[in-house]
Amino acid sequence: MTLQLNHNVIIQYFPLICLTIILLIASFTDFCTQKIPNILTLTSVFVAISYHLYSGGFQGFLFSFFGVFIGIVVLIIPYAMGGMGAGDVKLMGAVGSFLGAKGVFISFLFTALFGGVYALIIILVFRKIFQGYFRQLFHSILNFLLTRKYSPAPLTENKKKPRLCYGIAIALGTFTYMGLHIFGYKFLP
Repeated sequence: MTLQLNHNVIIQYFPLICLTIILLIASFTDFCTQKIPNILTLTSVFVAISYHLYSGGFQGFLFSFFGVFIGIVVLIIPYAMGGMGAGDVKLMGAVGSFLGAKGVFISFLFTALFGGVYALIIILVFRKIFQGYFRQLFHSILNFLLTRKYSPAPLTENKKKPRLCYGIAIALGTFTYMGLHIFGYKFLP
């Protein structure tokens, strides 16, 4: 039995193949350098919007555009609070450009799940560092409740807290969504 790939199959799976490659590169660079390059995320958005414009016309453009918008919106608050870098936000926007608004939102839910487990593992592995941090955070929150003035809790002993490479969580969450989608699992109507 031979596998014949026709033009329609290639066009259908092109976004998933591209997105898989993009997420693998982003995860690797995020892990090694704790940065996700703009050239990767912005080129990805351009390729996805071009693809959807070609394959779906103006409707395809809107599909991709709203995906970028939702992808950015879901991570903008954690970014604004210093919980992640701008590269993570742009990567989620790139995911949205390929998967659309619904796809990126569901990917975000899986990403949040993987990100929470990842953060818990980091906290457990580096618990000595985080014990002092959480103590100071508690005092900052208590200070805010009593005085209505927020003062962030710096780490003592000049220790930097370990950073989460959230690009990995984004990749795992998106791969989970894509895998379930490919195998026919239906999400929201």
